[in-house]
Amino acid sequence: MKKAINICIAVAMSVMAISLTNCKGEKTKTAVAPQKETIEIDTALRSKLQKFATKPRCKGAFGLYVYDLTAGKEVFGDQEHQPQPSASCMKLLSGMTALHMLGTGYEYHSGVYINGKTEGDTLRGDIGFKGDLDPQLTAEEVRDMAHILKMKRGLKTFTGKFYIDILMTEQIQPEEHWFPYDLTLSKFSILYRGKDFMERTLKNAFRQEGIKFNDDQIVFAPLPKTSHCVFRLNRNINMVIRRMWKNSANTQATSLLYTMGHHANPKTADMAGTGIACMKQFMSNELKSKEKGIVVHDGCGLCVHNQLTPYFLCEILRYGYEHKQYYDFLQRFLAISGQDGTLRRWPTEMKGKVHAKTGTLSHPYGISSLAGYAKAANGHTLCFALMDSNMSVLDAHVLQKDLCEILTGDE
Repeated sequence: MKKAINICIAVAMSVMAISLTNCKGEKTKTAVAPQKETIEIDTALRSKLQKFATKPRCKGAFGLYVYDLTAGKEVFGDQEHQPQPSASCMKLLSGMTALHMLGTGYEYHSGVYINGKTEGDTLRGDIGFKGDLDPQLTAEEVRDMAHILKMKRGLKTFTGKFYIDILMTEQIQPEEHWFPYDLTLSKFSILYRGKDFMERTLKNAFRQEGIKFNDDQIVFAPLPKTSHCVFRLNRNINMVIRRMWKNSANTQATSLLYTMGHHANPKTADMAGTGIACMKQFMSNELKSKEKGIVVHDGCGLCVHNQLTPYFLCEILRYGYEHKQYYDFLQRFLAISGQDGTLRRWPTEMKGKVHAKTGTLSHPYGISSLAGYAKAANGHTLCFALMDSNMSVLDAHVLQKDLCEILTGDE
């Protein structure tokens, strides 16, 4: 009987949680989270932004857009639909496209394999190396693989072939509009530097471990299907996104473009071009952007012919905010003001209040962009984008800091 009473009380309490009445029998309103339609933006912030956008400044193109994500409303815009060169803020588009297309758990794989039987210190068969498009694989890591093979199998020689199974046999080529030495070949992963470099790297690594073989044993071909993996190095995409967003690494963004191209069409000979097509498809299908004048020539922003708008950059940021798995990446791997990455030298009073992607090109004329998230004084989360071109980069950086001081209430 007591158990039945307890059940009745529990049911009654659940009913009360849905519809409460006062002593007069009148229904009372239950507390509910405010809808975005009822959350107001900070009008004082809008006034400050208006003053910021209209005050005298050095000559050059200027574009600004600020959106209140908490309220779901626009705060302020000034020339926000005017396309400008984006510099490294292009990495926001390439990074978000990759996370959507490949997944947040995507991994690159590189490893050493054997195919045959071991007799003493001799393998009666083949050894091989297989690598995909890992943007961070180094010669030192390949030497580690050779060392592990030697330690695990005790090999000193093998009778078969040395298979090199890689996706890129030609070295990576710069985008046609990049300035000389913007991105030197030596900064790329060894997997992007062509078959000759890869062959030299592997020969040195294995021979330094005392594994003997002749050059005529080396072949560039897929591994035999009967090959057995001895050691495999897995690298998660978060390590790539971190470098390209937090430290603005052009090699990582360019490599990711190739990864997307190969993923979309494994048979394509133009991985970079296919990667660009993937970015444009993401703009159309996911962002559903209607911005005009957008031009995408690369994945890293080095091309001065890239054209984005402040409004478009905020479309990317809004999309990321609305998808928790992507927003987590953005919060972790964008540069954080006064703390790390390209914003580590920002004033300490703004420490941790701004998570953003920087973009700077000093040639052929000043190009500087900043796009990201800021925590406002009223607790709201804002996304913003400020773009400048034909302007001194140093002057543009002053504008960026002034803007973020206004957004965070530290002015």
